[in-house]
Amino acid sequence: MSSLRNLLRTMALAGMSAALIAPTAVAYAEPSPADLTRRIETSSAELERVVESYNKLTEEIKTNKTSAARLQARIGPLEQQVEQSRADVAELATTAYKSGGLRTADALLRPGGSAALLDRLGTLDQLTRQRQERISGFTANQQRLLDEKSRLDATLTRQAAQARQLTAAKKQIEKDLSKLYELRRQAYGAATERPEPRAAAAEAANVPAVAGDAGAAVRYAFGALGKPYVWAADGPNGYDCSGLTSAAWRAAGKSLPHNTRMQWGVVAHISRGDLRPGDLIFYNGLGHVALYIGGGQVIDAPSAGRNVLKRGMNMMPIQGYGRVR
Repeated sequence: MSSLRNLLRTMALAGMSAALIAPTAVAYAEPSPADLTRRIETSSAELERVVESYNKLTEEIKTNKTSAARLQARIGPLEQQVEQSRADVAELATTAYKSGGLRTADALLRPGGSAALLDRLGTLDQLTRQRQERISGFTANQQRLLDEKSRLDATLTRQAAQARQLTAAKKQIEKDLSKLYELRRQAYGAATERPEPRAAAAEAANVPAVAGDAGAAVRYAFGALGKPYVWAADGPNGYDCSGLTSAAWRAAGKSLPHNTRMQWGVVAHISRGDLRPGDLIFYNGLGHVALYIGGGQVIDAPSAGRNVLKRGMNMMPIQGYGRVR
């Protein structure tokens, strides 16, 4: 009987252990390929939003630096003009003192006497007032420019701090992505797509014959096929989404900011029915942009870990359509 009780106790304990172990085994089950893909796409979309915010700040900082340099170029000559005017006034004051102070008696004895002296003093006084007015004008302009430059410097400092914050966020996301890529390597044997330098050559026969600037942009986009997605890059060895569209249109002689939302702000908005090769298609609340090449297809830099590719234009929700002016 004792042996039977021991056997039953052992079986009961084994059953309890199995009950405890089973849920743990499920919790730590290897993620499926579909689950890995979903997680990678979610993190890639988050990274793209951060990258586009970083690109926007970079564009704003670049603009403000140009404005600050232009202001500094104007401030320099103004400073020289102010100093020269001050020197002129000092010289006039000295002349007035000598004419009206030490030699007043001599002036009274000369032909014309007091009338001539008053005329000379009146002329000097008028010139002095004119010079002083000029100094006041130069000083006011100088102060206005210095104030504006001070505001720009404050803006640059703030934006630089924001850029550092975005860079830190980007590093965290890339850290998260690296973990997912490791899982993908385990599942598929490769974390990212390999660059395909021959992809553009393979598509050479499919480049549409498009005239004008739009044709130059389309040809550039075809030439970027197979190159890797690189965050905040606009070529020639890698691109992010807005970096590719800005580089393509730069090849056509047109300047587009390296940011999706800013590009949306400078293009002419058109309807889907008006689309023609070279136009831009905006996606996901202005979080992504691609170059339309005709036939319902686009070329874009899709996301981290992938290469520039040609694909159907309806790959994600469309925000709108734009034509480069």
